[in-house]
This record gives sequence, C-alpha cells and structure tokens, in this order.
Amino acid sequence: MPGIDMTYLQKTMLDLLVIPSVGGDCDEAMKRIASEFEELGVKTSVTKKGALIGTISGKDKKNHRVVTAHVDTLGAVVRKIKENGRLALLQIGGFAWSSVEGENILVRTMDGREYSGVILPEKASIHAFSETVRETLRTDDTIEVRLDEVVSTAADVRSLGIEVGDFVFFQPRAVVTANGFVKSRFLDDKACIAMLFAAIQAMKEGKKSLAATTHFYISNYEEVGHGVSFLPEETAEIVALDVGIVAPGANSSEMCVSIAARDSRTPYDLAFRKRLVELAKKHDIDFRVDVYFRYGSDASVGMTQGFNANFACFGPGVDASHHYERTHLRALEESTKLLVAYLSE
Repeated sequence: MPGIDMTYLQKTMLDLLVIPSVGGDCDEAMKRIASEFEELGVKTSVTKKGALIGTISGKDKKNHRVVTAHVDTLGAVVRKIKENGRLALLQIGGFAWSSVEGENILVRTMDGREYSGVILPEKASIHAFSETVRETLRTDDTIEVRLDEVVSTAADVRSLGIEVGDFVFFQPRAVVTANGFVKSRFLDDKACIAMLFAAIQAMKEGKKSLAATTHFYISNYEEVGHGVSFLPEETAEIVALDVGIVAPGANSSEMCVSIAARDSRTPYDLAFRKRLVELAKKHDIDFRVDVYFRYGSDASVGMTQGFNANFACFGPGVDASHHYERTHLRALEESTKLLVAYLSE
C-alpha cells in the first residue's frame, strides 16, 4: 500500500476548514476543491445543483464506484432583523444552540459584503439578568446575533445591506495540537474531503490503478438531507466518507477508522461491510464497527431515494460531533488507508 502524505492531508483539511460553506452557499469552497482536483489531474463536472464530481478511470469500466464526501456545514440564515438591530436566526443543519453560544460569526449579504458578529442569548449579561442567564433555554427565539457594527435599529442593519435570508457562518477555530489531536468545527465533513484527496494523491504517487472507474462526488446539501441527488448510470456501489461518532455508549474511537453497520435510516449492506473489514484486517488498519442512532450519510439517504446501488460508510472517529469536534491525525491516516485499499482492490 502506498504511504499517505499526512502533511498534504493536514494542509488541505485546514485550507478547507477556513472557507465558509454553509449548506446553500458552498461556491467558494467548491472552487478550492475544483482546483485541487485539477492539480491532481482529475477531470470534473458540476451537477445542476452545484455538486462537484471528479472521475478517474479504473480497470472495471462497467461497474462504477461513487465515493462521496460533503463540503456543506452547519450554519444559519437570517430569519428576522429585530427592531433593536440584533438578528434572529434559523438553523441550517442539526445542532444545539448552546454549542455555538459565544461563537464569532460572519454574515454574508446577497451582494457579497461580509460583517462579523457573535451569537448570544437575548439576555447574556449575568450582572444585568442574574439567574435568567443561567436558566433560559437556548432556542430559535432566545438566541440572536450581535453585529460588530454601530447599529441600534432595523433600519441601521438594512443600511449595511443585510437582509432576511442572508447566510451566517460560524468560525471553525481549527487547531492541530503537538500530540496530533485535531480540534475544529466542521471536521464533519471537511476532514473526509482532505482524506479523499490524500488517497488520490497516494495512488497517483504509488502508480496504483483503481479497481473500477470511480466518481468522487463532493456534495453540497448533505447536512439538510439531499446531498447526493443522482448516481451515474453505471454505478454499482457508493461509499460515503463521513465521521464516526465518539461518545459514551458508542464503539468508535478518535484513533481509528469507524465502519458503519447501521444508522438512523437503515442497516448498511452486510457483504459490503464485511469486505471493508477484511480489507482493514489485510492491511493492518486499525478499525472499529459502530452503530449510529441519530445519523444519516449521503449513502443511506441515497438508498431511501431508491438508488439501485450497494452502499457503505466509513470515516474517522470524531468526538463531540456537531459541536466543537475533535479527532486525531491517526484516525485520518487509518481512514485514508482504508480508502486506498478500497479504491485499489
């Protein structure tokens, strides 16, 4: 098996993490991804709803494979401009408001202007509101954005060009520690896109052929449930690269690759899962099999749409998913090794 260039993987991941790409506004990140495909010599096409597909020819040209990872992230949209100059929000994707309280944000207007701010509860000052600050539930109705602008009315806000429907991006705060931990928002799923590119690079450098023609599908609406909307006609199987869930009661680990047996929608195909497990054992890849209770991938969602293909899902174990997430470089490397083994065998 060719070696994985972890320096390249880490740089690609960090590059992607700092590019805002909430579901519904992923164009900037898609341009960065398209340029990476181009650097690797991979031809790409764009779907009608903006997903990007890089295709590499393989030995089997009749039974194609799709490997998908998603660039869209959690975020929000401006729901209302309040009379006091604050912004009410509506979530994009599933998360708890408490997980982003105090987070710096970016509001992007329709004409491309950007304004910074922070997410706060309506009553944030402990000196002013005492126990109310501690006891108030964080909901769509109690969370707001305080803009870093001199605004005190809705008219002030609108004079900046901000309007209902503008997208709101959360700062990722990506950090790689000296001992190899990776902390950031949106490791789900930008870490997996970096893995995808590292696998392609490893196979190119190692002069290894793909077992079958493979379409690398970068989806842009996974977090809201409709990331992969079609499969190329020759597709025989689809693998979703997505994070494993590290939490009490789960089996995944931040130190290895997680192979999904079931998620909230469906069991994954048993024979396909066995194949991945056998590849992991054959190449001495550290892995765990896990079951996810509140989770769906582009592969399992595709199956509920009736796609005629086999399906599987694997990726690095990630702690605190849809919060301030953490994994380890070792999990990224083990996951990439499994991807290379799958692509080549």
